[in-house]
Amino acid sequence: MKIDIESFKVLQVLVECGSFAAAAEKLHKAQSAISYQVKKLEQHLGVTLFSRDKYRAELTPEGRAILAEGQKLLAQMANIEHLAQSYSDGWEPRLEMVIDGALPMEPILVALKRMAEHKVPTKIQLSVEFLGGVQHRFERDKANLMLVKDFRGALQYDPRDLPEIASVLVVSPAHRLAGMKQVQLHELQQHVELTIEDSSPDFGYQDDMQFGGDKVFYLSGFVMKKSALLKGLGFGWMPDYLVEEELKAGKLARVDYAGGNRFTFTPRLVSTRERPLGRAGQLFTQLILEEFSRPGFYHDALG
Repeated sequence: MKIDIESFKVLQVLVECGSFAAAAEKLHKAQSAISYQVKKLEQHLGVTLFSRDKYRAELTPEGRAILAEGQKLLAQMANIEHLAQSYSDGWEPRLEMVIDGALPMEPILVALKRMAEHKVPTKIQLSVEFLGGVQHRFERDKANLMLVKDFRGALQYDPRDLPEIASVLVVSPAHRLAGMKQVQLHELQQHVELTIEDSSPDFGYQDDMQFGGDKVFYLSGFVMKKSALLKGLGFGWMPDYLVEEELKAGKLARVDYAGGNRFTFTPRLVSTRERPLGRAGQLFTQLILEEFSRPGFYHDALG
């Protein structure tokens, strides 16, 4: 005989009501049916669950321990039923998003917080990659969304433009480049360029904003790159929202490069028609678009 989870519901109601008669009335069953169900459970477990020498239906110590475990099962069953109902209502079990580390996380985290407030049952996974690594992981893991700086377009992709982000060419004020005017390309190439390592295994990816010199340090993220810039290790591009305070405080300076020390790019939120978004993906897309469109989000990203 397998344990009937409904038996634990009966035990719980018996304890709450205090008698077999009251429990039978609440459960709309005959009192004999309640007694039989409890007796069968006791026989199966080999344990006496109730003290029958008392007026009220009172659990034995063993009964209390078994009911406590049974209540855990009941809670798990309720969760399973809730999830099943949620999924049947269109909520997908899992939502995976790949983000380019050059983009501000604050709007994404706020969108994630708002998702939590909706009590969405979907498990959400956020992964950070750089450059070509974003699209590589999106395709490899069959993710649902990618928030990307650059990507190779495909017919099945559905991209949505986000507000432009600016990058500035900066260097430590103590660095030689900081004091130079109208720096030419060949002069830049004499110094160490700091750039972000492409996390894609596809070495054919080329970052068009690199300057092509022989002295290049590849770093694993913008926190490390910013630290290297502040130490005067070299020069490099940085999203302006990450260095705005340092530029104002004079801890970093713009390189007076003749080819321009500022460029803008349009990040995109991309899904694919091959993996249509469910309710969670659609809601998350809406919230991200709202947060990125909110005035002042770049300053919020600075903390």
